[in-house]
Amino acid sequence: MLLSALRQEDLPSRVVEALPWLALHFPDLNREWLVERAKFHDVQNRLAYVVTLASELAGAGMAARLRELVLGLEPSRLAREDTLCHVSMTQAERRWLRQQRPQQAEHWNLLTDLRREHLPYAA
Repeated sequence: MLLSALRQEDLPSRVVEALPWLALHFPDLNREWLVERAKFHDVQNRLAYVVTLASELAGAGMAARLRELVLGLEPSRLAREDTLCHVSMTQAERRWLRQQRPQQAEHWNLLTDLRREHLPYAA
């Protein structure tokens, strides 16, 4: 479910907001398979950002496990700019997001303003 949602080009905002919840509540996913498939579909940056958000919401032990997954994606970080499942943005929206995105979204070359504080139900 998580990977197939990340592969979509345009998802409703509520679905995108649920992705960190999935990563947080299903930590025992087959990580090797998930990373391999994310790389195959060129969505490793999206996955890393979603898992980063989940790690910010998690307790200490869970957060460490999620951060390990993110660190494992770092060597395959894509240089191209992408969106977090909203490719139909206007150029004006893209410019605004380049200025307003969180530091981690910038690191993962994603145009999104989704932050931990937007996910109160995920904790």
